[in-house]
Amino acid sequence: MPHIMDGSQGESDDAPTTLPFPPVTKSHILNCSYHSWHPKYRTLTPKTRLVPLTRPFVDYLRADGIILPEDEDPPVQSDTDSAYVSASDNPDAQDHDDEDDEDDDPSAEWRDVHRAIRATIAELDGAVMPKLNWSAPKDATYMNANTMKCHKPSDIYLLLKSSDFITHDLDHAYDDCVDTSNSAQLDQDNIPYHLVLRKANPHWNPSVEFRCFVRDRKLLCISQRDMNYYSFLHKMQDKLQYLIKEFFEIRLRDTFDDDNFVFDVYIPQTYDRVWLVDINPWAMRTDPLLFSWQELLEMDAPLEEEDPLPDQFVRISFDPAKRQQMLDILAKQEAEEAAAKAAHGQREEHGSESDDEESGDEELYLPELRLVHQDDPEAALFSSSQYSAHKMPRDVVDASQSGNGLADFAREWEKILGERQRADAAHDSADDDD
Repeated sequence: MPHIMDGSQGESDDAPTTLPFPPVTKSHILNCSYHSWHPKYRTLTPKTRLVPLTRPFVDYLRADGIILPEDEDPPVQSDTDSAYVSASDNPDAQDHDDEDDEDDDPSAEWRDVHRAIRATIAELDGAVMPKLNWSAPKDATYMNANTMKCHKPSDIYLLLKSSDFITHDLDHAYDDCVDTSNSAQLDQDNIPYHLVLRKANPHWNPSVEFRCFVRDRKLLCISQRDMNYYSFLHKMQDKLQYLIKEFFEIRLRDTFDDDNFVFDVYIPQTYDRVWLVDINPWAMRTDPLLFSWQELLEMDAPLEEEDPLPDQFVRISFDPAKRQQMLDILAKQEAEEAAAKAAHGQREEHGSESDDEESGDEELYLPELRLVHQDDPEAALFSSSQYSAHKMPRDVVDASQSGNGLADFAREWEKILGERQRADAAHDSADDDD
């Protein structure tokens, strides 16, 4: 999702004007596209389906204005239909009607995509959360009663066409990228766009969504995604850190194509499994949430885990005689250690526990998890209305929530524009008379 740079979470006044990002390549941006990484990590994600998009559909999303197609296919008239027979008597009228139908139906050139979207919604139990390759239209939820949940194709189209985030995906995906040897093949027009439809989960809890920052294949830190205070998160902070670190090291560290990236996870109740939600570029366009990019770029990386010292190992020969001799020696050593431990009692036990704790501290590194704190003066900055730079005038919002459904929004908004135009024309006419 593009980072909204409103300055409220910006760096301090002495921050450098240019942050020391490594060069962002087009291949890195494409590697973070949902369609690129989802096949590899499909079993780690919530139930999701991808619909490949054709050029006519992408052109429809780019076009100005909001014209929504009917959700159902237009009816096919039979030979017995009197209206059809009447029209067939006048070929010119029939041709004219066909042209009008095509003009009225914006999906005429991408009817297969429309049908695929409708079928996917049905497959996912009738409710989905849409996004494109990189971004979800979260800045346009005011059009949909402040929810991303969609039940019909027209709901999806309205959200996509109303979103600045989607416009960024369509027109600015490769902004600020450096040229590489394969840059010529990777241009905006050749991006394989996909509509990503995730099954809507009524029990989805945004409080346990987290954004994780990876630099040089090392998990630096983790940020809460939902900018509200949740007391229970602080009580289970260590567990969350451990779960996410383990997930990263097993699933992502050595398998993702790039060394630097940002990934989002979801940890549902019972808090024993991690779901991969998204992968984002290591770039300014990705929102650092409770961190700043200056922090992330300058943060010390965790130390590499050192190999055990050679004297911590005992090499056992596979020669039968020598092997038995070595086993006898080890058994004698274990018996002596057990006797010594019993003799020292609590003192020895305490010392052992202390050594174990120190060893654990050395071995177990947990990345910082930054959470929203109660009564934190900076929390007010985060709790303000999100995506305020993308909000629409009040009359637009009222039209979108008229109670007639999203499919009727375009007609309602057209009515409002018509009234405005008539009022402006009347005002201009009055000025001319004066």
